[in-house]
Amino acid sequence: MKQNFTVRQGALDGVEAFLSVAQHRSFRRAAAELGVTPSAISQAVRALEARIGAALFIRTTRSVGLTEAGERFLSRARPAFEELVAASGAARDLGQRPAGLLRLTVPRAVVPILLEPLVASFCQAYPEIEVEIAASEELVDLAAEGFDAGIRLGQFVAADMVAVRLTKPFPFIIVGSPAYLARSGRPERPDDLRQHACLRLRRSNGALALWSLNDNGRAIEIAVSGPFIANDFPAMLGAAVEGVGFAQVPAPLAAGAVTAGKLVRVLEPFAPMTPGVFLYYPGHRQIMPKLRAFIDHVKSRSDAAGKTRIHIDERRARPRKRG
Repeated sequence: MKQNFTVRQGALDGVEAFLSVAQHRSFRRAAAELGVTPSAISQAVRALEARIGAALFIRTTRSVGLTEAGERFLSRARPAFEELVAASGAARDLGQRPAGLLRLTVPRAVVPILLEPLVASFCQAYPEIEVEIAASEELVDLAAEGFDAGIRLGQFVAADMVAVRLTKPFPFIIVGSPAYLARSGRPERPDDLRQHACLRLRRSNGALALWSLNDNGRAIEIAVSGPFIANDFPAMLGAAVEGVGFAQVPAPLAAGAVTAGKLVRVLEPFAPMTPGVFLYYPGHRQIMPKLRAFIDHVKSRSDAAGKTRIHIDERRARPRKRG
């Protein structure tokens, strides 16, 4: 069977003309309402009747009335057409002003250090936008799962996404509690980690993440071992604070605990740099106003505070997604 590669058109052609004639009981008044000629209205109705296979109007030189088929068609077509008009208006409204539901998928670690202050001020600035945060380490398909955008470390952003830089690059650091260091000693070289309790991260694909380090410009990966496995950085950080072992986490996430003396950085010369945190979204030709408002809000907050920590750099993503 030959496949048809064209989309059927014209299913609604003539419906608006029919409804106007049925309302006014006049082809001339319907034409005036729709801004076309009576001949155009008549042709549209005739084409509709031909597609349906039944006469919809009884026409005389003095009046226009509905046939039984026309009455039945009117009773179903009018509410359906009004709903279509309302649906078009609702969609058009979301395309013209910041409103609606903005859904973001983010790692749990990003919520307290980056999103909470931004979302609070954003909700105040744009009361017609509802923000939904799905905090998960899983790398989801934005389109398939109905998300407007995601936030991830740059190395996990797919190359076909448009990326907006939210932070400067930062290192992945190794930290441990003073109690653990007093008990087990301080590592001096990456190989020393094999003798220590190291907290591990299970990625969304089920694999255990290796620890990445930088040895004089050479990237190395180490398969560590330890008593604790988590699927997000905050859980690993909490276990490290409790003295379970060393954890390798983003530097901004551990900054508070390091400053408070709850954690100590080790092997600092070997800490690898990461591209930073990015907001990313599919490359649509036109960004919905709600997402554009969020991007602009991030930029305005950064400019107002005079911060260098958040820098906007909208571009096509180069990093490739990893497991």
